[in-house]
Amino acid sequence: MRSRPSVSPVAGATVLHCDDLAVATYAHRTDRPHRPNRADRTDLADRADRASLPTATATVAAPAHAARPYLHPVRTLGGVTVTELRPADHPHHLGVSMAVPDVAGTTFPGVNFWGGRTYVRDRGPVELDNHGTQEHTGWLLRDPDGCVQELSWSRRGRELLRERRTISALALSDRAWSLDFTSALTNVSGEDLSVGSPATNGRPGAGYGGFFWRAPRPGPDEPAPDVFTGAATGEEAVHGRSADWLVLAGRGWSLLFCGGNAETRADPWFVRTTEYPGVGSSLAWERRLPLPAGGTTARRVITVVVDGRLDRPAAAALARRAVTA
Repeated sequence: MRSRPSVSPVAGATVLHCDDLAVATYAHRTDRPHRPNRADRTDLADRADRASLPTATATVAAPAHAARPYLHPVRTLGGVTVTELRPADHPHHLGVSMAVPDVAGTTFPGVNFWGGRTYVRDRGPVELDNHGTQEHTGWLLRDPDGCVQELSWSRRGRELLRERRTISALALSDRAWSLDFTSALTNVSGEDLSVGSPATNGRPGAGYGGFFWRAPRPGPDEPAPDVFTGAATGEEAVHGRSADWLVLAGRGWSLLFCGGNAETRADPWFVRTTEYPGVGSSLAWERRLPLPAGGTTARRVITVVVDGRLDRPAAAALARRAVTA
C-alpha cells in the first residue's frame, strides 16, 4: 500500500477559458463559494463581451453525499444552464462529477463514492454509514484552458484510489464548446478491488457509476428531453447500450456525450429522461469491474455543450470534430 499523500488546500478557483471567454470555474473544499464579481454580472443580452461570463462552477458536496468536486452551473455559450445541483429527487446528484456507488476489497465491504443510499442484495436501497470522499492532493498543471490534478479517494483515512483528473475547455464554434473530462483511477489500497453498481448487486438496469451529468429538470409545461444515438432514439432504446456518442436535448440546449477512448466507447450509457434527466458512462453495467492492486483504469468523456437542438447528422459531424480536436 502506498503512503497517502497530504490533502492540499486549494488557493483560489481555477477558471478555464475558451479563447478569451471564461467557461468554467473549478473550486474545491477549501475554497470559499464562488461569488460573481462585477465583471461576472454581464447582461446575458450583451453578446459583445462574453469573456466575463463563467459558464461552469465546481465546488464540493457535503460529506453526507460522498463529498467530491463537481461542476455546476455549466452553461451554454448563450447562458443556458445545463446542470442541476442537489435536486429534491436525488440530493446527491451534483452537476457533473466522477462518482461510483460501490468500491469493495477483499478485506472490507463496499464504499459508496456516489452518495445517497446503497443498494444491498435482497434488501434494496439502505441507508448505510459507508460513504467515501474525494480530496485534492496536488496540481500537475493549472493553465487558463485546463488543469490536471491528483485526488485521493478514501474512507475514514484509508486511501483506496488515487485519481489523475484532466479537465479542459475548448471552443468549437460560436454556439458550441467542449468539456473534456478524463479520469485515471489507480488502486493504491494494497489489495485487489472491484467497482460495482446497484445492477451488479441485484437491481437490473441500474448500472450507474462513473462519469455522470445531471441535467436540469424541465418546467411543468415542458416535455422531457429527447435522447438519441447514431442508431437509436428514446430512453428505452439507448439505456444500457454502448454508442460512440449520445445526445440529450432539452429546450434550447443539447449535450453531446462522446466516448474519448476505446474503453469509454465500450461502456454502456446510463440514461434517464422520464424520471429525471441525466446521462452517465457506466463502469459496471452487468459485472463488477476488477481493479487489481496497483492497476489503473482510465475513462474519457468529451461533452459538447450546444445552444439549440442538434439533429442526428449534425451530432455525428460534431462528435467527430470534438473527439479529434
